[in-house]
Amino acid sequence: MVKVANAPVSFGVLHVGGAASPAFPEPEALLRAIGAAGYAGTDLGPAGYLGDGPALRDRLRRHGLELAGGWVDFRFAEPNGFAEDLAALDRVLDTFQAAGGAPRPTLADRGVPERWASPDSPGPGPADRAGTSLDTGGWRRLAEGVTAVARRCRDRGFDPAFHHHLGTSVETPREVERLLELTDVGLCLDTGHLLLGGGDPVRALRDWSGRVNHVHLKDARVEVCERLVREGAGVEEVWHQGAFCELGTGDLDVGGFLAALAATGYQGWVVVEQDRLIGAGAFPEAAASQARNRAYLRRFGL
Repeated sequence: MVKVANAPVSFGVLHVGGAASPAFPEPEALLRAIGAAGYAGTDLGPAGYLGDGPALRDRLRRHGLELAGGWVDFRFAEPNGFAEDLAALDRVLDTFQAAGGAPRPTLADRGVPERWASPDSPGPGPADRAGTSLDTGGWRRLAEGVTAVARRCRDRGFDPAFHHHLGTSVETPREVERLLELTDVGLCLDTGHLLLGGGDPVRALRDWSGRVNHVHLKDARVEVCERLVREGAGVEEVWHQGAFCELGTGDLDVGGFLAALAATGYQGWVVVEQDRLIGAGAFPEAAASQARNRAYLRRFGL
């Protein structure tokens, strides 16, 4: 069965380059909006934002929602930082156990400073996508770290997915393929990040369907990202300039992607995300936007 969720990032609850969004909405209001729009679940957002333990479980139940998954990023190239991040993973897994169900730990690289500062080295945008940002030793460390994290998740009863992401060591299609070659972890296929990283989400389903165990459904405007590359802007501007947009208003073939997803026999969560940075007072517009996204998906039987 395919279930549709939303996420706090769609309401401006995200961290970009280590900095918090300037105004987070009240969690009850956010979950009320997600439930009222007809979503079956939500992503966790930053650890602790929606609450912990029984308080989180009860809050989700009040709004008729399940927990679909939660993001945890890691400093794979920094031994001390990696150890700290493993502790953060344990907190998220504790939260998952308290919430119940089978949420998906969504793992990612913390990010590469050179890529955050300059998105054409080598992505996103029309850069050289044949190579990767890591040398042989870097890929070995990344693969060992991902394997260790995946094992920790599985030991706690959760099946993880790795999320490719702009500004990180796993961004372009070639880098995703390299990660899949070196590890056995499942893949969180994010349509928006793949588009802006130079990939084709429909082709990705054809090539990687056997590894896709979680989906983040985003629409995105490639032209915005390409312009930022030409201007030499950092990756953070992708969010500031609104490259992630409502479903059906960007470059993602939503219907084609969903048809291809159904053809793979995928069962699990489709998490609608519209990563954005919003200020105080913008919550009503964000809620309306996510309601429109949910209505749009009903055209395709979801």
